[in-house]
Amino acid sequence: MSEPDTSRRGDHGSPTKVAIACQGGGSHTAFTAGVLKGLLPEIVPDPSYELVGLSGTSGGAVSAVAAWQGLYVDGTDGVRQTVDAVWSSIAASTPADRLLNAWTNWWSTLGAQGAPLPEVSPYDLPAASWAQQELRGVIETHVDLRGCRREMAGDRDRPRLVVGTVDVNDGEFETFVDDAITADAILASAAIPTLFPAVEIDGDLHWDGLFSQNPPIDDLTRVPPAEKPEELWVVQINPQSREGRFRSIEDILDRRNELSGNLSLNQELRFLEQVNEWVEAGYLPDDRFERITVRRLPLGRTLSMPSKLDRDAAFIDSLMDDGERRAEEFIEDLRAAE
Repeated sequence: MSEPDTSRRGDHGSPTKVAIACQGGGSHTAFTAGVLKGLLPEIVPDPSYELVGLSGTSGGAVSAVAAWQGLYVDGTDGVRQTVDAVWSSIAASTPADRLLNAWTNWWSTLGAQGAPLPEVSPYDLPAASWAQQELRGVIETHVDLRGCRREMAGDRDRPRLVVGTVDVNDGEFETFVDDAITADAILASAAIPTLFPAVEIDGDLHWDGLFSQNPPIDDLTRVPPAEKPEELWVVQINPQSREGRFRSIEDILDRRNELSGNLSLNQELRFLEQVNEWVEAGYLPDDRFERITVRRLPLGRTLSMPSKLDRDAAFIDSLMDDGERRAEEFIEDLRAAE
């Protein structure tokens, strides 16, 4: 797929409206957390930009919600504090948690290598429900969704926040936006079907948003013209391209996981590219449609599929550091092009 044009639009004297979409990918989204820690404190105070939206799926949703909470409650300093607190709590820290993490890594690596392993439902594994409730505890400890909803009532200046899931019963993509986002919605977005029980919301079961919009983009663009982003920055976890022949079972499964993780993203970006072409050709009314410039911030590291479950603190810290460096490079490139 060809990349949408990446020339900057901000030549009309007003701030360039930016939305940031965060792809899911388990522990690899610690990179996303680092990107948001690096980006938001730079662009939010910058009069050249206006942050109009944040979206995320799975671990990308966790990072986006943490950054949004920190930004809204404590400003740019709060972004770093809240994101760090959330990911520090996610990392395996206690001896028992480190042991569970090591066992999970070993088991998932064996599966990725094609070893014949027994198929066990997450509903039969107490550790699966325990891990899910631990994540709920992290969210409820560090993200005061109810308090934010009270404080932001009627505030139209806040960035739009979107979390992606899939409704298992109806077979429909489902996103939760702003006031509708709860701890259940975030848990559902991260509920990988083979690892965690589905999350019931309004009578229907929900699974990981990786099966729907990864990350949600449509909800960021189908908004009134005044709120529509002029630029979409995608924090991409799964590599778009990779060299190699992928002959071993492990390599095949790794690449299949990456391709499936990028499927919905590429479909949505392809549609944006088509809309951009229609706008330029004059087929769409310019009072309702504007071209959206797309920029990607890729992870840029070759990591195995099993490592998406690795919560080792040193591994998570290294990914967050990578994310902050990527954000710094991205900002430098943007400002150099001004």
